[in-house]
Formats: sequence, structure tokens, C-alpha cells
Amino acid sequence: MTGRFYRSPESAQLTRRRGGGVRKVILGVSMSLDGRIARANGGVDFLHTPKEHPIGAFFASMDTAIMGRKTLDAGLRMTGGKLPKTAMKMYVMSQTKEPGERGGVIFVNESPAALVARIRKHNGTDIWLMGGGEVAREFLRDDLVDEMYLGIAPVLLGEGIPLFPSGFPQREFALTEDKSYSQGLVALKYERKRESAKPTKTKRTK
Repeated sequence: MTGRFYRSPESAQLTRRRGGGVRKVILGVSMSLDGRIARANGGVDFLHTPKEHPIGAFFASMDTAIMGRKTLDAGLRMTGGKLPKTAMKMYVMSQTKEPGERGGVIFVNESPAALVARIRKHNGTDIWLMGGGEVAREFLRDDLVDEMYLGIAPVLLGEGIPLFPSGFPQREFALTEDKSYSQGLVALKYERKRESAKPTKTKRTK
């Protein structure tokens, strides 16, 4: 692998996860067909998770989550001002909030690269990049996204908040899995294609 956190055996040793391997950063988000993660007013009523979707297994594979402050605010509006209890360590990237732990989250004011490097110094499982679009852009700019798990809802919004706002260089990904669920949801998994990475066969399931 290439990238700023894979420069030497010594640095790689600091990024090992439980069970072996590097703690991957996985962008996991649901969106509309035209790439919107929310309506212009922040509404996400068009997004649904079918009962048969293995979302629990996805959450179980992570012990750390990273999100932007706007994503946190949207989540608090949806839950009545209180986040659900979780074993995940949750980091919120913000330039306006004082750094520190409170309200069940850890506010940070540092670059994505610095944050990921700090997290990877400790053993653990994979890292869930929750969004939103501005944070995803920064992580893609620094080439920190190792995999993407995207849920595609069968609706075109025409406007709204994009998952991938412009402002990062081209990044190549390989499709490794696609599945379809009830209510028209399609789940896609992608793996970052780096020079030394081996291609992975795509799994197709209905």
C-alpha cells in the first residue's frame, strides 16, 4: 500500500488492528440515486434500511466512528437531542467546538490525517467514516478512505446535500460486492485501488 501512513515497517506496526491487518477507514453512507445524503433542509425521510439488511454486522465490525459537526447536529435532531448509547468511540471534527470529550462524543480540531494516525496507534477494529460530505471530501483529499459501503435508495431528489462535493483529486476504487434488498435498496462495496493492492473479485447477490 502507498499513502502517508504506510511509509515504513515501524509506522505500519503502529496501525495493526485486532486479528491482524491495518485498521481501515470505511466510508459508510446511504444516499439517493443522484448522490444526496439529505434534503436541502437536512431531511432523510427518503432513506430506509430494510429488515433483512445486515446493518448490525456492519456496526459490529467497527469500534470507532468519525463524523462532522453538521452530521452530529442532524443526528441529535433525529433523536431528540440525545445520542443512542453505543460502545463505539465517536469523534466529531469541528473548527467551532472546543476540543474535548462531552455528551458522549470527542470533539477534535485537527486534520483528518492527524486524527487517523492517532487512532491507528492503538489496537482496535475498523474506523467508520459517517460523513457528511465536507468531511468525506477532506478524507478523500488526504487519500484516507480505504473502503466505501454505499446504500443507494431508488429516488432522485434533484437537490440536496451531496455526499461527494467537489474539491478532491481523482481516486480509483474497485467494486467488490453488490447486493439488492427490498424497497429497491442497492448496497455497494468498493475498495481503494492503490498501486500495490491486489484486485478483489466482485460478489453479486440478490
